[in-house]
Amino acid sequence: MVGYTALLPEGLLLATAVIVLLTGLFITQKKILGYITLVGLLASLVLVLKDWNLTAPFEDAPFYGAIVVDPFSQIFSAMFLVVGILVCIAALKAYGEHQRQDEFYSLMLLAIVGMMVVAMSKDLVALFIGFELASISTYAMAGFDKRDPKSIEAALKYFLIGGLSSSMMVFGMSYIYGLTGTTNIDLIAAAFAADPALATTPAILLAMVMLIAGFGFKMAFVPFHMWAPDTYEGAPSIVSALLAAGSKKMGFAAAFRIFIVGLIAMKADWYIAFTILAVVTMTVGNILAVVQTSVKRMLAYSSIAHAGYIAIVFVIVAYYPDASAMAVTHAVTGGLMHAFSHALGKAGAFIAVAAVGYMILSKDGKVDDPNHIDNYNGLGKRAPITAFLFALLLCSLAGIPPLFGFTSKFVLFLASVEAGLLGLAIICVLNSALSVYYYAKVVMRMYWGEPGGEAFIESPTYLFALALAVIVLIALFAMPFATPGDSVYIWAETAAKAILPALEV
Repeated sequence: MVGYTALLPEGLLLATAVIVLLTGLFITQKKILGYITLVGLLASLVLVLKDWNLTAPFEDAPFYGAIVVDPFSQIFSAMFLVVGILVCIAALKAYGEHQRQDEFYSLMLLAIVGMMVVAMSKDLVALFIGFELASISTYAMAGFDKRDPKSIEAALKYFLIGGLSSSMMVFGMSYIYGLTGTTNIDLIAAAFAADPALATTPAILLAMVMLIAGFGFKMAFVPFHMWAPDTYEGAPSIVSALLAAGSKKMGFAAAFRIFIVGLIAMKADWYIAFTILAVVTMTVGNILAVVQTSVKRMLAYSSIAHAGYIAIVFVIVAYYPDASAMAVTHAVTGGLMHAFSHALGKAGAFIAVAAVGYMILSKDGKVDDPNHIDNYNGLGKRAPITAFLFALLLCSLAGIPPLFGFTSKFVLFLASVEAGLLGLAIICVLNSALSVYYYAKVVMRMYWGEPGGEAFIESPTYLFALALAVIVLIALFAMPFATPGDSVYIWAETAAKAILPALEV
């Protein structure tokens, strides 16, 4: 596939969204819409995996080079589609009787298309359009349970902060365009390379501040994280899965393109900024996660901490050439792997919370807060399969083998050591060790807490989604041992090299 035919996965999702929306107008039994959505997502994933190493030369790329399909975009597209599949499966149960399923699935498909467009964008305009398509769709999804005040509050906070972050991003992008005369990321990098004086102007420093702040909101870096805990807690749990596992990774896909490719000449200026953001984000996220009594809120702060882990990629890239080319490659590779492992683990964890909440409300009736950690006491006896799968997902997030979360953390943290940033590596390891405490606290409640009632009837739909997430995490960990030389590491390394030519890696 070359040129516009490389966009078949996105075109298929758009067609599915239209079909779902129109079909919903004429049928009353809308559960079939979920299966139509699932087929569209699976077909798109097959197309992406079939051509995971596809490269589109600049002159043959769609829309005059604004969109490029390469291993970097493909790994993020696969990530978004896998998360979408998990959320769709869970939604078959969560919204199986809802009369607005057509709207829910259409919004989810459009959000995933927006995320994929961001991953493919090599132009600031295309990138911003993708951002807004995904953001507007998820704003509506966050408030989908419109009778729940918390859901409406979550959507409002997400909308206001999202609008602010978008404004800051556009402000920074406008200054870059004014200085370089182009919105193409490759040409922006060439403009800075041709005229190093541009990198020292006050205008580009202001643009840098605006972009870091704008992306900081999208990726939930501290101190731009204030919206995330309230939004993740108030939104429907399966929507929180899409936000934490999809929308945040979209922010990293865009930031990798802009900073590592377009603004690499400014690395001396964003080195200190990203070092502080990475350390503060992972530390504050983990410390605040420890004191939470709501499992959803704990997962939200945990997601913030993981954003801090991935942020060390920018630090190591900016440290080049003091960091070796190999260390830089390993850093970006590890960052992509950890984005993938965290997306799977976090999506599964929020779906597990949705499953537990559904069982509690169905069996025990109305409770003040089904997400309170006390409701997880004895879950290993009341819902043994759900508890077991949830425990495995938490182990992956904590970085415990034999799950893919261990592999991704190992590669990412080892890159810090290879780069000579031993202090940063120690901080990462200590923070990861701290995270084990609050993940273990939930597991201990499930297996050593006293059950608060009779056994639950576990939903096969939720169990299938959770089992799928766990199986993929185990398979990605075991793949290098089963088939040497064939693993997600190879894909991630190929994707890393696709955006690192400026560093001569």
